[in-house]
Amino acid sequence: MSTTCSEPATSDASTSDASTAAGAGAAAATSAAATSAAAAGAAHPGPGAAGGDEFAAVQLAACDELAELIGRVQACLATGVPRSSWYRHNRVSPAPPRPAPTPHAERVQPRALSPAERARVRELLNTTYLDDAPATAWAKLLDAGEYHCSVSTMYRILREHGEVIERRRQATHPPRSKPELMAAEPNQVWTWDVTKLAGPARGVWFSLYVIIDIFSRYTPGWMIAHTEDGDLARRFLRESITKHRIDPDTLTVHADRGSAMKSKSVAELLSDLHVTRSHSRPKTSNDNPYSEAQFKTLKYRPVFPDRFDSIEHARQLCGEFFRWYNHDHRHSGIGLHTPASVHFGTATEIRQLRGTVLAQAYTAHPERFVHGTPQPPKLPDTAWINPPTDDTGKEETDVPPGHSTK
Repeated sequence: MSTTCSEPATSDASTSDASTAAGAGAAAATSAAATSAAAAGAAHPGPGAAGGDEFAAVQLAACDELAELIGRVQACLATGVPRSSWYRHNRVSPAPPRPAPTPHAERVQPRALSPAERARVRELLNTTYLDDAPATAWAKLLDAGEYHCSVSTMYRILREHGEVIERRRQATHPPRSKPELMAAEPNQVWTWDVTKLAGPARGVWFSLYVIIDIFSRYTPGWMIAHTEDGDLARRFLRESITKHRIDPDTLTVHADRGSAMKSKSVAELLSDLHVTRSHSRPKTSNDNPYSEAQFKTLKYRPVFPDRFDSIEHARQLCGEFFRWYNHDHRHSGIGLHTPASVHFGTATEIRQLRGTVLAQAYTAHPERFVHGTPQPPKLPDTAWINPPTDDTGKEETDVPPGHSTK
């Protein structure tokens, strides 16, 4: 019983000894750390400690001496002086005035060529190597055992004298004037164009020739042929002008710059008939808007097919379209009248009848018309292709009727 009880007592004693030893070791380590810190503090006193200011002054003096030899940054690293401290102790207040910077154009680059060398390079480029690019001249000079400057410097020298230009002959195009055409009544300005209609097989196309009066939107003539040809266009225009009994020197015919439109046969015909000829600017579809808009109306019709079975099929469908377009289509650009009504002078009477119907509707139910008696859409006074504008972009349409303002 006594043996069993003695073992825990021995264990407690051993634990106590170990704790005592550990505490003594920790104390010794703490004491050593404190001693090291004290030694460090004694070796490098702070600014507030005894001798700290003298040590900092010595550091700064050493840093100044080293800065002249190895540079400011390396000197601060070697002496342990923060750069901010060095700048603070060497700051001049107020800062000395700085000289005005030299303009960039007046600065002299020490690596630049001398005036004589630049003159020599320019002389070589304008005489011996006149037909060579600077890079080619540079390579040829190297092959000859000479080096004067880089290719970029050659370009700079030439650019200073305005000699970096295109030396080859370039094609020049005369300026194209914008056509400005105005019609104040039917048969003053016609536009015509040709569009393609897809045939029964791939690569088969039919050509649809169409004339439209820009004032009334009436179609005086149309034709479908297998090809687009100047002689066909001549016949087509002659028949249309003769059919509508156009007086000499009263009509302008406008078209784009297609081969048929600019053909010699068409030009001779219009000259013989005393009809003024006008053309769009190259690649400017906006100069012929009436024909383009009519082609879109045709091709966006629900009955317009992807392909026509034959040329007779195309003629049949286009015949139905132009009858509808001239006599049944209420066009928004002419007060919702039909083109035939405006072209043949019945639109004014029809507008008066529309006004009577609207007045009766207003009399029956005036509360439904908050803005007073409704009026039918107005008829256009003029129709323009590219109306002239002033400097602010505002249209200037107060000009007498004529074929062109230019």
